[in-house]
Amino acid sequence: MSSPGSLVLGIETSCDDTAVALVDVHGAVISACVASQAELHTSYGGVYPELASRAHIDKILPTVRTVLSQGDVDPRGLAAIGVTRGPGLIGSLMVGLSTACGLGHGWGVPVVGVNHLRGHLRSADLEESRVKYPAIVLLVSGGHTQLARLQSPSDLQLIGSTVDDSVGEAYDKVARMMGLGYPGGPIIDRLAAGGTPCVQFPRPMYGRGFGLDFSFSGLKTAVRRYLDDHPEAGQADVAAAFVDAVLQVLVYKCRAALQEFPAASLVVVGGVAASPQLRAAAAELCDDLGVQLCLPPLKWSTDNGAMIGLATWDYLALGIACTLDAVPGLGMESF
Repeated sequence: MSSPGSLVLGIETSCDDTAVALVDVHGAVISACVASQAELHTSYGGVYPELASRAHIDKILPTVRTVLSQGDVDPRGLAAIGVTRGPGLIGSLMVGLSTACGLGHGWGVPVVGVNHLRGHLRSADLEESRVKYPAIVLLVSGGHTQLARLQSPSDLQLIGSTVDDSVGEAYDKVARMMGLGYPGGPIIDRLAAGGTPCVQFPRPMYGRGFGLDFSFSGLKTAVRRYLDDHPEAGQADVAAAFVDAVLQVLVYKCRAALQEFPAASLVVVGGVAASPQLRAAAAELCDDLGVQLCLPPLKWSTDNGAMIGLATWDYLALGIACTLDAVPGLGMESF
């Protein structure tokens, strides 16, 4: 049996996956389980919030039981329960928070509300310590595209963000335009690998005059117009052109950030960090600049309970007692 006092139970319900994990202070994942809702939402081409909340209600306690059973842990001795309090869908967040508070009360265990984005930042240190500080972090997910400076796991400064849509949302919307299903990222990447980027889509906010912020709404519009004007276009080529445009922007912004703020490592996290094309492009950039690239293992790139569990240890170390209210628009710099 694992020593429960050395473990945190991480619960993540910010969007459409019910994810739970047991994590120690060094980032070792003792057990983990994810109840995916992808099949539930695929016909909508995106997440249907009410259905997501109801699915979390059905899945959260069985998922917690599975993780505790796999870890052979008595929950009454846990160091803490960490649960996502934002950002995310309000209904989904409320399910996770309510469940965590009830379990904590019943087990006599402290409950810590965790910023989902700070969870992603810690995902690169799951299973082994990888991040060297100071670091530049690119967070790319379905809801966020942000650049930050990290001086330590808890000391960060936001230096760039999207002014409209996230890159993950752009992937999903383009996939829906092409009738490819949800989630769109993995499908688009697979298609793009077999295509030729023969269309020159715009690179929004590309160049020195735009600083470190991002924009992807214009790129989505350009893809839509091209598909309307060229119904005969090959899907693989369109996907390849779209991915090429996205990567050029992301790599350019990372290069600019590393040149403006010298760092020991570049950390790429979030669901889009699972993209093989982005991983390859980031590796090439880091080789060119002599910077260490830090990526989470593929299974910890998308939303998961382990990243929330590891972030919880940071909160405990700093003595941060976060309120347990759901904050759908919680910013990266907040705890």
